[in-house]
Amino acid sequence: MPDEDPPMTEPSPTIEPPPAAFDPIAVAADIARRIGVKVVRNQPLARLTTLRVGGPADLYVVARNAFELRALVRYARSRNLPHVLLGRGSNVVVADRGIRGLVVAVRAEGSRIEGDRYSAEAGVPMARAATETSAAGLAGLEFGLAIPGTVGGAVWANAGAHGSDVASVLVSATVLAADGREVQLGPTELGLGYRTSRLKVPVGPDDVTPAGLGAAPVPVVLSATFQLRADDPAAIRARLDEIRRWRREHQPLGLPSAGSVFRNPPGDAAGRLIEAAGCKGWQVGGARVSERHANFIVTERGARAADVRALAERIRAAVAERFGIRLEYEVVFLGDWAEAPEPVDPSLPGPAAGSEADR
Repeated sequence: MPDEDPPMTEPSPTIEPPPAAFDPIAVAADIARRIGVKVVRNQPLARLTTLRVGGPADLYVVARNAFELRALVRYARSRNLPHVLLGRGSNVVVADRGIRGLVVAVRAEGSRIEGDRYSAEAGVPMARAATETSAAGLAGLEFGLAIPGTVGGAVWANAGAHGSDVASVLVSATVLAADGREVQLGPTELGLGYRTSRLKVPVGPDDVTPAGLGAAPVPVVLSATFQLRADDPAAIRARLDEIRRWRREHQPLGLPSAGSVFRNPPGDAAGRLIEAAGCKGWQVGGARVSERHANFIVTERGARAADVRALAERIRAAVAERFGIRLEYEVVFLGDWAEAPEPVDPSLPGPAAGSEADR
């Protein structure tokens, strides 16, 4: 990794302090007039996330192509409007109080294959990238079948599974830099590491990812290009089938979850530590530690984000007490977590009645 920051982190013009409040009606009308997209006020976000919890967005808009995505991000930046990009809603826990400002759902899904390279816009689901490239006889993105998010989110987090990750196949990503330029950045310039990159905003002391309010603009992935290799289509299909089989046997598919809650610590697996600490089956309110994979939290109808977070904190405390290891979150906490309500069940969690097979 270079000692100096890449171009996307060059100093940008001074940003004025954010207003104490904004007029959502006026902003929605202005976005519709300038960019030509529909803006929804107080959009419920729970059904738009894989965990199925969380409150509303002040403003919600869908970017259906790269032009709209660029325009919306530039609009929000120029007005210091807090904004969050949402892919397929995996890997996030949205606060029960929702998200202040603008939520942009990234649905820019253009893609193309040129020789042994695959280029995709930020909103292309990684599972689709895996199947599109396999159909063309190109190997290297099979792991994407196990990634529930989009290309943009996968680059942002250096997502990976089944022994591979984005860094191993990425040629470059087109990024809308903090200063407004579009730049091409390779894996080294992006600082891709284990489930991280330089695009990630440091979380606060409360583990909440800020929405850019009063801070420097956050670089945004617009598209990415991957270097693949030709292979026997039958062999590629066999690897995809194996990934499907493994997921069915080891993950709580069909139940609401955000994916892996914690990152694996060096030399170990978060799921093993959580299970060894006796946390399988623990439940707070409508959130439960999966009995199939201990690093997954699944939710029931009526669950709240506060339940998920309280349970995750208790898991982290149990692992720290048993093994002296502080687990780091892989999920991202988004939104207004101020004055979060107390969990439904304030008692210490313990084995809950029933099992996932009963539901």
